[in-house]
Amino acid sequence: MFFRNLTLFRFPPTTKFDDLDTGLTECQLKPVGPLELSSRGFISPWGRDAELLCNRKGDALWLTVGGEDRLLPGAVVNDMLQKKLDEIEQKEGRKPGGRTRKRLKDDLITELLPRAFVKPSRTDAIIDLGHGILVVDSSSRKSAENVASEIRRALGSFPALPLNAEIAPRSVMTGWLAGEPLPEGLAIGDECELRDPMEQGAVVKCQRMELQGDEINKHLESGKQVTRLALTLDDHVSFVLGEDLIIRKFKLLDGAVDELENTERDDLRAELDARFVLMAGEVKRLFTVLEGALKLSKVEG
Repeated sequence: MFFRNLTLFRFPPTTKFDDLDTGLTECQLKPVGPLELSSRGFISPWGRDAELLCNRKGDALWLTVGGEDRLLPGAVVNDMLQKKLDEIEQKEGRKPGGRTRKRLKDDLITELLPRAFVKPSRTDAIIDLGHGILVVDSSSRKSAENVASEIRRALGSFPALPLNAEIAPRSVMTGWLAGEPLPEGLAIGDECELRDPMEQGAVVKCQRMELQGDEINKHLESGKQVTRLALTLDDHVSFVLGEDLIIRKFKLLDGAVDELENTERDDLRAELDARFVLMAGEVKRLFTVLEGALKLSKVEG
């Protein structure tokens, strides 16, 4: 249970979670119906066969939104539709109109859906009650918003908003790469993306290279700004921070994982619990650092 990407939301500290367990049960994942394209709902963080829908350790909650999607490729539908249209044209000597095309397509989808394969999915999330943040394991804003919507459906109200910085993140990251002091514990990694601020300007992507050198300095001197920057925090985590405030390539390093390996556990659930506690703690530390460095806005209740 290690997240790979972090999309964060903030919610007011006054948000109530008293009815969460009841809401999760009411919004539990239901199998996708024979004529449905998809289904969404909560599953147990420990797997679909487990019953408990929320794992709580201290101020951290671990939730999982499960999904089932029927795989019905558009190319297959369009190919079968075209064959039916060709048959009608040959038989009646005319091309079917728009209404006929739509009706035939709807009929085909209704016919094919029950036979389509079902693809399961899951998206994990951590709710930090102490800091008022929702952390979704996704680099897709849309996917993360869907998780927030499911939580909102379970609670009835969940005023969570995407992170917002009071100063431009690219300005802060450009300053760090240009030599300005970083917050305590942060260090620059080996990956960055630089963009010319002009419309249709040049984009430079650097990976696995020393970023504090003459080559990068020349790009900065020409006016390019940093839109993504690899960083590490206290030799515990590495990640790539984007100007969209989405954290990508999140990875726990030896400094953090060593703590996990030094603890004995008897079963898989205990192992997952330990990973959850470690993950929640590291995300909390990272958020605290970024909150001050980027002046992240709070959400008032």
